[in-house]
Amino acid sequence: MPADIKAILQLEVPLIVQIAMRIMTVEEVTSLVPGAIIELPKPADDELELLVNNKPIGTGTAVKVGENYGLRVTYIGDLQDRIAAMAVDQTKTDVAK
Repeated sequence: MPADIKAILQLEVPLIVQIAMRIMTVEEVTSLVPGAIIELPKPADDELELLVNNKPIGTGTAVKVGENYGLRVTYIGDLQDRIAAMAVDQTKTDVAK
């Protein structure tokens, strides 16, 4: 395997497990206090979404691994989709220029 490919494969990318998303008003957000409960519009037994660069690449179920949380992957997109998710969004970089 060429050295440049090996170097690319060693790059780190943010991996996010998304439970759910909810829209809240600014007033609701500024009113949050410790102990507040935010109800999410998703059944507790639904699968969680796996994201790279905020782009979905798969799904899974929450598991406990020792004292930590984990994700048991139940679906993963094909390799091309995963690579595309890691690409820089040119429309965002072009706007910033």
